[in-house]
Amino acid sequence: MTDTGLATRKAAVELLRAVLAQRRPIDEALDAHLALRELEPRDRAFTRLLLTTTLRRLGQIDALIDGALKTPLPRGAATVRDVLRLGLSQRLFLATPSHAAVDTSVELAGLTGFAGMKGLVNAVLRRLAEDGPSLLAGQDAARLNTPDWLWTRLADAYGAETAAAIAEAHLHEAALDLSVKADPEVWATQLDARLLPSGSLRREAGGLVPELPGFSEGAWWVQDAAAALPARLFGPIPGRRILDLCAAPGGKTAQLVAAGAEVTAIDRSTRRLKRVAENLERLGLTAGLHTGDAESFTGGAPYDGVLLDAPCSATGTIRRHPDVPRLKGPEDVAKLAAAQARMLRHAVELVRPGGILIWCTCSLLPEEGESQIDRLLAEDDRLMRVPVAASEIGGAAELLTAAGDVRTLPSHWTDLGGLDGFHIARLKRRS
Repeated sequence: MTDTGLATRKAAVELLRAVLAQRRPIDEALDAHLALRELEPRDRAFTRLLLTTTLRRLGQIDALIDGALKTPLPRGAATVRDVLRLGLSQRLFLATPSHAAVDTSVELAGLTGFAGMKGLVNAVLRRLAEDGPSLLAGQDAARLNTPDWLWTRLADAYGAETAAAIAEAHLHEAALDLSVKADPEVWATQLDARLLPSGSLRREAGGLVPELPGFSEGAWWVQDAAAALPARLFGPIPGRRILDLCAAPGGKTAQLVAAGAEVTAIDRSTRRLKRVAENLERLGLTAGLHTGDAESFTGGAPYDGVLLDAPCSATGTIRRHPDVPRLKGPEDVAKLAAAQARMLRHAVELVRPGGILIWCTCSLLPEEGESQIDRLLAEDDRLMRVPVAASEIGGAAELLTAAGDVRTLPSHWTDLGGLDGFHIARLKRRS
């Protein structure tokens, strides 16, 4: 193995530990890994692919390892399991040649301080490199790769069949979706992308985002097709004053500004707000940016419209962030739901009579979506739900609930490549 190959795999082991043991999000762990910055872009991309694939298939991989071990790994040998996980991920899911996946993993075991277990690593991986494909065929991949707590919540909310379809969708990495300022048909051709019914562009081909046509001139920005729906539900907004709470990373802010609104965007993180500013500068768009808390910000109120994209478990984004089900649990959902309720009640006070409040979360869990809106409407008679029409979301009636909210699932639009999971509701404050 080359020094570079060893460095990429060593980085992957360290990053996997950061996610699973230290509970750090993938993006945060990648940004903080100094040695990774020294690698070539291709090697950094491979490290990320190896890490995300291993997390996406972690349940299957662990089941294979447990079945191959005669006795459990000793306490203190968690790194050895990670080496085995990465080796199997390469061999079974990334088509790395068997000898390369095994040999690099054996060497990595020694490099990480477990030279005495190189023989075990070699034996387990050689056996599974041969038997693994047939064993995979007998696994229930969707169920194995979904933690028990999340599987139970999904089955309770949507039924076992839909829960299985959602979990199956999580096994496939999401395509690159883009929102454009104008001329979507033109940019679909320029970017070799597909124009989705909702107006977003979907690009299947690879390539570095900053090198794609239109990036440097600010013609478009990266934004999942489901995430692009909430900002479109205000209706005509040229000249209207819109408050974007929890604005980072700024995709919805950009949509609102590009549509002609006078936008105030806030976020509690100065670092994340800086990213919003950078994105808007590249796009040639301007908004009023303020560091603030969505539970207490009052500057400029009342507004014609308020968009609250509340912090949530992000279970709707697992296709893009396979670390989410390993980092979150029921206790996190309960805390987040309580904070969402406070933000939602405060957001109502920021909307003028007759104004519109758009609520959304990228969560699959009703307690972070439908239940929040049902409770608010029951408690506050100043509000009324304004049902969303299919024509407002590209004719996609299958994305609408009986109450008129939008509920997208990763298992929707399977023929088009799926969607992130979102709940979106439109409320009006009575005059």
